[in-house]
Amino acid sequence: MLNALKIFSTQRSAWLLLFFSAAALEGTALYFQHGMGLQPCVLCVYERLAMVGLMVAGLLGALAPSSLFFRLLALAVGLFSAIKGLLVSVRHLDLQMNPAPWKQCEFIPNFPETMPFHQWFPAIFNPTGSCDSSQWSLFGITMVQWLVFIFAVYALLLILISLAQFKKARHNRSLFK
Repeated sequence: MLNALKIFSTQRSAWLLLFFSAAALEGTALYFQHGMGLQPCVLCVYERLAMVGLMVAGLLGALAPSSLFFRLLALAVGLFSAIKGLLVSVRHLDLQMNPAPWKQCEFIPNFPETMPFHQWFPAIFNPTGSCDSSQWSLFGITMVQWLVFIFAVYALLLILISLAQFKKARHNRSLFK
C-alpha cells in the first residue's frame, strides 16, 4: 500500500485532487455564507484558512510532483493545515456539544498583525456568527462534525503519503517474463 501511495504522490493528478477537493469544500463554505445566508464564526474562519492551506499544499505538490523537495514541502504544508483544521474543528465541536458560559470563542480573529486576513479578504474571513450555534446539518450530522471527519481523513491520508516517501522502491521480480 505504501508503495502505491508513493507512486500516486509522484503524479500531478494526486496533488490536483487535493487542490480541487479543498477548493470545492471552500466554495461550499462560501455558498453557505453568501448563498444561504449562514453566518460564519471565528472558528469557522480558522477552519476555512486551514482548507486554504490544503489548497496551497495541492498547488505546491502539483508544481513538480516528481521532485522530492516539492512533495515534502507540500506534505508539510498539507499536514500542518489538516492537523490544525482538525484541532480547531474538534474545539468547535466541543463548544457546540457542551455549551457553557465560560467556554466562548472570540469575536475578532486572532491573526498576526502582519497578516490580517479578515481585513484583506472580509468576504471570506470576516466572522459574523456565534461558535456555539449549529446552523446546518446533513443526515443529522452538523457542519462541524463533517469538518472533523473531513480534516481527519485529510490528515490520515497525508500521514500515510508522508510515510510512503521513505519507503524504498521495490523491484518486482518475476519468474516468468
